[in-house]
Amino acid sequence: MKTSLNIFFLLVSFFGFSQEKFEVSSVEAFQKELNLEFADSIKSPLTGEDRLQFKALDFFPIEERFFVTAKFVRTKKEKPFEMKTSTERKPLYVKYGELSFSIDGKAYKLNVYRNIALSQKKEHKDHLFLPFSDLTSGNESYIGGKYIDLKIPKGNTMIIDFNKSYNPYCAYNHKYSCPIVPLENDLNIEIKAGVKKFHD
Repeated sequence: MKTSLNIFFLLVSFFGFSQEKFEVSSVEAFQKELNLEFADSIKSPLTGEDRLQFKALDFFPIEERFFVTAKFVRTKKEKPFEMKTSTERKPLYVKYGELSFSIDGKAYKLNVYRNIALSQKKEHKDHLFLPFSDLTSGNESYIGGKYIDLKIPKGNTMIIDFNKSYNPYCAYNHKYSCPIVPLENDLNIEIKAGVKKFHD
């Protein structure tokens, strides 16, 4: 069983971690790299049949309102826990902090996590994992929610660009094992941003 952990490291290292202001070109570059990866016979998570028919992923229109600056609060003394996945695999994560932000004048909060095993690797020691679901999940978006890769901030704010949210590999192929979005990260809003669902 293959795992679906932080599947676009190279991608987000260029387009997802250092951005401080909204740029359409940055999101377009993200989408282009994602499509290239899915079309690649070696890197693609798609089944062989789906890859042969693949042309491009379906994205929501790029919107600046889904590019938000969140207040970051580091949560201390959190104990590692077994994250539920789509299989029996239960990797260890720890809640690293809380992100508070607003969209259209309404306040929201998400927990951000750190993968214990991954954080022990030098190249990913600053990586944070932000899974979320919203009111589009199961409709226009994948029912299992989406992910965003982030980096440990130096200050008390963090950029969340939902335009760069992506589906877990399980959205494309059942052979993968993917973290399930914790209930506390279910947003009561339609986040029409990022990748749409793959199959109806």
